[in-house]
Amino acid sequence: MRMFDRSSLLALMGALAAVALAPVAALAFDGSTDTAAAPALPKAVVPGVVAPAKARPLEEAVRFGTQALRSGDMEKGIDSLRYAADQGHAGAQWKLGRMYAEGEGVERNDIKAFEYFTQVANMHADDNPSTPQARFVADAFVALGAYYLEGIPNSKVRRDPGRARDMFAYAASYFGDPEAQYHLARLYIDGDGVSRDPRFAARWLGLAAHKGQYQAQATLGGLLFKGDEGVPRQGARGLMWLTLAREAAAGPDDKWVVDLYDDAFSTADSDERAMALVYLEQYVKTGR
Repeated sequence: MRMFDRSSLLALMGALAAVALAPVAALAFDGSTDTAAAPALPKAVVPGVVAPAKARPLEEAVRFGTQALRSGDMEKGIDSLRYAADQGHAGAQWKLGRMYAEGEGVERNDIKAFEYFTQVANMHADDNPSTPQARFVADAFVALGAYYLEGIPNSKVRRDPGRARDMFAYAASYFGDPEAQYHLARLYIDGDGVSRDPRFAARWLGLAAHKGQYQAQATLGGLLFKGDEGVPRQGARGLMWLTLAREAAAGPDDKWVVDLYDDAFSTADSDERAMALVYLEQYVKTGR
């Protein structure tokens, strides 16, 4: 996630326009339809790995594996990570999942990635959210949600938006993960597998936006700028979030963020632009 600094924001304010801090109420997960115990995930099927002759402590095995990968020794690196993963090390399980999901040093294999992410979710769903490994667990839930949202061709993993929602909701509520909060909100904006609820989505977007998730900032900004069912139009506030998102958008896949900003700025009136600038200045100074 690309972060912004004060100087870049001030430059953007002067060149383009302004924006508004939307005081979106933080949503306490209410438990009605969106809370539950850790979702019951299918058991992972992972090939057995023979432990080294002299078993090393898990952290040492992970460090050794990581160093081997960096030096280009993929076989030793993967074997060491597999050993730690089979012993339940969340970081090793997550790393292998990411490698197979992205084809990083191995042939891309979404089924293997899904299995490793499932291991993480099954074994670590109740880990304390304040522990360092919690970020791996939350990301694994988000990855599983994405797989369920699309499905994996030629496999038993079928498209299941309801299951995707369960994955995103768990990581969003229990771990407070901004990526999960954004993806959960998107489901409620699009009405994909759930009843469309822009107001509910806006609350999750607000949580993620305040944590710097720029896609959530852009989506929240667009929602507030135009208004929607249960979400009154707030032009200046929407423009603020869009400005922040525009500054963070960095890649070719972010064109939609730029387009949202350009459209809002071109249609905003002078009062909205001026008020948005006030809100943005407040955000730069206070972070809120």
